[in-house]
Amino acid sequence: MDARIIQEIQREGAEALLNVGVSLPLKDFKVPFRKSPLRMRLTMRRPTMACQIRIARTWLSVGMTLAEFEGLDYDGQMQFLAKHGKKLSRMIALTMPHWWLPTCVLSWFIRHFMKWEYQKGAFEKFVTLIGTESFTPIIRSAEIANPMKLRLSRREKGS
Repeated sequence: MDARIIQEIQREGAEALLNVGVSLPLKDFKVPFRKSPLRMRLTMRRPTMACQIRIARTWLSVGMTLAEFEGLDYDGQMQFLAKHGKKLSRMIALTMPHWWLPTCVLSWFIRHFMKWEYQKGAFEKFVTLIGTESFTPIIRSAEIANPMKLRLSRREKGS
């Protein structure tokens, strides 16, 4: 492997361990008697396993690969947005910790207050992080440590 690729993998691993997240800007709100507007932000973090399953189910219902999504021109992006905008905002909402707010309300908030460029960037960043490669060692070790599996010395008697 190239040293640059190894360094990129290590960086992503460090981000995963720290769970830094990606901060996304929302609409700026003007507050009376204040010079600068109030900037609200939402932080997109690595989701739990249940949220990853929901996101994967939603993404599979779209029927498009990441390469096809990145290759869309402006008209294609607008068609994608018109057809799958709610699903996109739901997938982004599932990556944000929102114990006090239902997902449908948060996705509505994202649709109405976040710019399309930020939604697209968040979506592209997240899809690259959701891969299943990290689960392969876990599945392999669970298969090896299966207590119900017959061992080599017990195949004849089965006890």
